Amino acid sequence: MSNVWSKKLPVTQFRIARPTNQLQKIIEFYRDGIGLEIIGHFEQHSGYDGVMFGLPNAAYHLEFTQYIDAEACPPPSEDHLLVFYIPDRNARDKIVHRLAAMGYPEVAPENPYWKKNGVTIEDPDGWRIVLQNAYTQNGGETNKM
Repeated sequence: MSNVWSKKLPVTQFRIARPTNQLQKIIEFYRDGIGLEIIGHFEQHSGYDGVMFGLPNAAYHLEFTQYIDAEACPPPSEDHLLVFYIPDRNARDKIVHRLAAMGYPEVAPENPYWKKNGVTIEDPDGWRIVLQNAYTQNGGETNKM
């Protein structure tokens, strides 16, 4: 196992999975709005449909699943966040404008920290994403403007 994260946690892949009851809108938001690539999908797997989004050369990805008899999912708090660090402000702003044109405007973050260099937007299920104009370095955040 050459791509193990650490000796304490010999993981080679990491997936964040979340249910939805509006899978097509989620696909449009993350693929067409954010710009993530679909790296896999499935249909009618034990009553579930799903899609996985990933970043190039990354051993982690997002999965969204929808049960055939899906009911409304419980709403998240305003501080449930998925943060994308985007060092190029113009690239970040293009994504913000694309999402706004799709009907997803900026919302005020619960934590004012995210307003400094970020834009917060709710996905179709009400989960918030932050498009942060910064990059991380050694696990800590460093602003790059």
